[in-house]
Amino acid sequence: MLEARKKYEFKRKLEELREKTGKGTELITIYIPQDKQISDVVSQLRDEHGQASNIKSKPTRTNVQSALSSILARLKYFRNPPKNGMVLFCGNISLGGDKTTMETLVLEPPEPIMSYQYRCGSEFVLTPLEEMLEEKKNYGLLVLDRREATIGLLHRKSVETIKHMTSNVPGKQRKGGQSSRRFERLRLISINEFYKRIGDKASEIFLGIKNLEGILIGGPSPTKDEFIGGEHLHHELQQKILGVFDVSYTDESGLYELLDASYEVLADLDLIREKGLTGRFMEEIVRDKGLAAYGRDSVKKNIKLGAVDTLLISEDLSAELVEELSQLADQKASTIEFISTDFEEGEQLMSAFGGVAALLRFRTDI
Repeated sequence: MLEARKKYEFKRKLEELREKTGKGTELITIYIPQDKQISDVVSQLRDEHGQASNIKSKPTRTNVQSALSSILARLKYFRNPPKNGMVLFCGNISLGGDKTTMETLVLEPPEPIMSYQYRCGSEFVLTPLEEMLEEKKNYGLLVLDRREATIGLLHRKSVETIKHMTSNVPGKQRKGGQSSRRFERLRLISINEFYKRIGDKASEIFLGIKNLEGILIGGPSPTKDEFIGGEHLHHELQQKILGVFDVSYTDESGLYELLDASYEVLADLDLIREKGLTGRFMEEIVRDKGLAAYGRDSVKKNIKLGAVDTLLISEDLSAELVEELSQLADQKASTIEFISTDFEEGEQLMSAFGGVAALLRFRTDI
């Protein structure tokens, strides 16, 4: 897993590159995997430089050849690509009006590059790098009782509700004229049919999910246990059940309750770690003599006193403020955690607390 600050800095760098544009095909992006010979890349770029002389527009021809020359100059410093490969970005960047500037950037990605790419366009090719920052593990979510069921997916840092189902299971009060034995038999048949419908729909959904790491199931007892015991899910999915949890709700809110209940199972996910940190912060600020602070001024003062154990920074803060707070925290050996706004508590940290909070080593009353 990428260390929090490196991940944040890499994400910010990609955001900056995403904003840069050029004219026509003047921006060059090259993805070089670790096993690609630098000499082969140099040979291709020299060929491209020669072919660029055929470009009719003189400004475009000059800019493309200048970018290729700049990349060739950078490659002289590399005998081999780094262990994860490398990505080069170069081109004449538009600054507004008729103003432009030539920029060259070399990045080593956080994960290995799988294939060589050479692209020219009006924007840099960033999708492969952006995908490296995404949470790749997906988790199926299912909450159910005998009245309803909700199927969802934990994808990246959000919960998606995919299907809500209701049953025709009659209540425990039988209609007049029915024997209790017959009524109960019909009721059990109806329950089993509902479980089968849930299993069929959940199997259809989950089998189509790429990178499905596991399935979490929640509901009241004994409903969820009956469902699992009946093996209503596809046999491959039965093997992916990571945990079964007691939850009170079986609608969309039940999916979020299930997520909270399965904290230990999902502890290695960025979302769960960030929810845990913001949850601790919320608990501390409502306690008498709680060990928490928020707001840039209060947090800065607490850092300088050495009182901050963990600094919580919203990813939506300005780069300048993040840099200032990070430098202060480094001086006092405070842990730095970046919190996204892709989930409710993370958005609340930004909107209600200014995007800056801290868990304290000791109370300062600042």
